[in-house]
Amino acid sequence: MLYVYVLQSESDGGLYIGYSANLRRRLAEHKSGMAFSTSYRGPWALIYYEAYTCETDAKGREEFLKSGAGRRLLQKQCRAHFVEKPFRVSEELA
Repeated sequence: MLYVYVLQSESDGGLYIGYSANLRRRLAEHKSGMAFSTSYRGPWALIYYEAYTCETDAKGREEFLKSGAGRRLLQKQCRAHFVEKPFRVSEELA
């Protein structure tokens, strides 16, 4: 199983989108600062994830969610969450 996931930085509200075959391990890496891509902006909270059986589908979904249309979809799907913790476009995703 492959997972596409969305994390939100509790320090600046930015989002990180990634995928992994082992979601629990990858989240632990993000939270501990061992993942280079997120080590400087934590702590992180998992706000959304999807499961896939095909790597091509997971990679395609990750790419879509990193696009402008994908970010808008995330905002729509997670509207209640973003009311509580506002969404900020990260420089990495822009």
